[in-house]
Amino acid sequence: MPHQGAAGIATAVAESVQYQGRKTARQGSEQRRQQILDAAMRIVVRDGVRGVRHRAVAAEAGVPLSATTYYFKDIQDLLADTFAQYVERSAAYMAKLWTNTEGVLRQLLAQGDGSPQARAQLADEVARMLADYVLRQLNNRRDFLMAEQAFRQEALLCRRLAELVQAHEQILLHGARQILQVVGSRHPEQDAQMLTAIIEQMEYQGLLEDANARADEQMLAILVRYLQMVLASA
Repeated sequence: MPHQGAAGIATAVAESVQYQGRKTARQGSEQRRQQILDAAMRIVVRDGVRGVRHRAVAAEAGVPLSATTYYFKDIQDLLADTFAQYVERSAAYMAKLWTNTEGVLRQLLAQGDGSPQARAQLADEVARMLADYVLRQLNNRRDFLMAEQAFRQEALLCRRLAELVQAHEQILLHGARQILQVVGSRHPEQDAQMLTAIIEQMEYQGLLEDANARADEQMLAILVRYLQMVLASA
C-alpha cells in the first residue's frame, strides 16, 4: 500500500478546504455563519441549488436577511462555502472510513496464500465491502448524496465548485485504487477510474429508485463481476 493511503488523502482534502465568505473571529459570529451554511444545505437537498437565495436562506436559518449578505457577498460565495463545508465534513468522514477499511484489507490479504482461489475469494469479500459501502451511503447519508448530485450539476457552470468536486473525487478515487492494488490489479489507476464510475452510478440509481433486495443483489453481482474481470487481466 502507498505510504500515504486513502485515509491520508481524505485527511489532506479536509485540511485543504478554503472558504470564500467573510471570516469570523467571535464564537457567536461563527455560530451564525454555521446556521446560514446549514440552512443553505437543507435548501439544496430540498429544492436544489437554484433554490438558494439570500432571502430563502435567511428564512430557513431564522436570521435577518442582512446576516446572509454580511457573511456572503453573493450567492456564488454562499454556494461555494456550503459545498466546501460538505467536502470538509465528507472528507473527515471518509478518512475514518478508509482507516478502518485499510485494516480490514490487510487482514484479508494476510489470510490468503496467493493462489487463484484465494484471490477470487478476496475479490468476493472486497465486492461485499463495496456493496455495503454504497448501501450505507444510500441508507444513512442520502441527504448528503442528494446535495452532492446537485452541486455536481452546478459545477458545470461554476469553476470554484468544479475545483471542489474534483478534490472530493480524489477521496473515492484513491480509496478505490488502494483496494484494487490489494486484489492484484495490474493497472490500478485506470481500474480505479472505472470502479469509481460504477459506484457513483450505483449511488445515482439508488437515489432514483426505492431500495429493494433485488437491486441490492444486482449491485453485488456487478461488483463481483467487475473485480473478477480485474483479476482475470492480472
